[in-house]
Amino acid sequence: MSQRGGSVTSDVRFGRKVLSPMVPAGEADFLVVLEPSEVEVTRPLLRPNGVLLAPNLIPDGALPNKRSLNVALLGALSQYLDLPADALLDAVRAALPERLHRVNEQAFALGQKLVARQGTIR
Repeated sequence: MSQRGGSVTSDVRFGRKVLSPMVPAGEADFLVVLEPSEVEVTRPLLRPNGVLLAPNLIPDGALPNKRSLNVALLGALSQYLDLPADALLDAVRAALPERLHRVNEQAFALGQKLVARQGTIR
């Protein structure tokens, strides 16, 4: 847990055989970064030809609510994963009150659209 502006990292690993919850340096297939100052700090975690999804993927002012950046980047990530986008959106909806569903659905769709248009940022 971050204290007073410190950084936080979370690793998510899944596959047929996972031996550790931590992703070793240079082995991450995807890296989602929410804070611009953390892009270069965390870049060494990414494998060659891995996909970096950074906050600059989302243009300033494009989000209906700037606090939905994480959901927009999840939408971008969904373009690369072999998981149904609806399942990811259902998880977002389950974690939020109904009044925030529409704005986060819009953010998710924006992330998807930007990746489809711009492609991978490396």
